[in-house]
Formats: sequence, C-alpha cells, structure tokens
Amino acid sequence: MPHLVSTDAVTALRQLCEQYPEQVVFTTSLGLEDQALTDLIAQHDLPVRLVTLDTGRLFPETYDLIDRTRSKYRNLDLVSFFPDTASLEEFVNEQGMSSIFRSIDARKTCCRIRKIDPLKRALEGAAVWVTGLRAAQSDNRASLPRLERDGMTGLIKFNPIVDWTDAELDTYINSHGVPTNSLHRKGFPSIGCAPCTRAVLEGEHPRAGRWWWEQSSKECGLHKG
Repeated sequence: MPHLVSTDAVTALRQLCEQYPEQVVFTTSLGLEDQALTDLIAQHDLPVRLVTLDTGRLFPETYDLIDRTRSKYRNLDLVSFFPDTASLEEFVNEQGMSSIFRSIDARKTCCRIRKIDPLKRALEGAAVWVTGLRAAQSDNRASLPRLERDGMTGLIKFNPIVDWTDAELDTYINSHGVPTNSLHRKGFPSIGCAPCTRAVLEGEHPRAGRWWWEQSSKECGLHKG
C-alpha cells in the first residue's frame, strides 16, 4: 500500500498518478460527490482515467448530465461501459424485467450483470480505483478508510473526499459551477437506475430511495470492502 504524504485530495491523487502512471481509474456514477471529484481532476489536469457504468436503465436526466459533463470538461475522456448483451438477455428472458422486485437474489443478479461485471472490465489494467465515497453517505460507509485494499478487485482503493461534510460538498459544487443531475432538486439525493430509485420523503435517510421496496443494506455490491 502506498503512503500518501498529504490528506489534500488533489495532492494525494497526483502522488498516486506518479506512483502508478496510467493505472489510476476513477469510476463515476455522476452523483454530487463524483461530479465534484470530476471537477477537481479536470481543473488540475490530473492523469486519471474516467469511466462510468451505463446500466441501460438510467434516468433521462442522468444521460443529459453525462452529455453536459463531457461538454464542460473537454480535457477529460469519460468512457461508458455497458452490460454484456448475452448475460443480460439470458437474465431478462429467464427471470423477467420485474424479477428485481420479487427477490433480493434477482435484484443482486441484475446489479451484478449491469454494474459489477462492467466495473471489472472498466478496471482492467488498473492499480488504483478512485471513488467519490464519503463516510457521511450511509451507516455502511461511516467507518470507511481513505485508503484501502478492495476485497472484490484486489486493487488499491482511494476515497479522496471520504471526510468531506455535506456542507463542504455543497460549497464546492456551488462555488465551482459543477454540473449536477436535475433530479437532486426533486428529492433524489442518491440516484441509481430509474426502476430502483425514488425520491425520499422529508426526514428519510438520503439513501432510503435506493432499492426502496426491500429492507437490505442498500448496496449493490460494488463497494463490499
């Protein structure tokens, strides 16, 4: 594991890029955290490879944000990864599109095909996996370290803004004109696939709208630790 000389996100990212040239990959889900991190990478011209996972079931507003992000940050190459067609066809033909609402196992299979398998392809050749995870996002992430060895991929996993507060995140986004998903203004603090995400009610946890029909740990499996 590398030893980072700074807790500053930009300085630490630059150090990792120097230690692992062309092997640092940031997977963005286009959420507020990831958009702020994309802006940091673009503004400081960091040699970080950017990828996003297109599950095929994203909101129209998310696709619009992808286009706006590419337009604003022309010095970055944001690459989309898609599910394997044969695997997706087999799943839908055997279990149906609505099976995710009837079984947690089916929902997790859908997440694997649409997100985890494409993630593994996106991270091929990488040494460092950069994410926009924050400790304040959920109870599951409260003790999230800044630097760790990811249990699923075996890669060094770096969470550069893990200690940012909600206020710090909002301040950065507003002061830098970072493009964001219009759904955030309609009660969607956390946005995933359209069938699996709803707006949250007043007083609900920010991730209550994810996989809203089940009482699970509210994770898709990308960040098992």
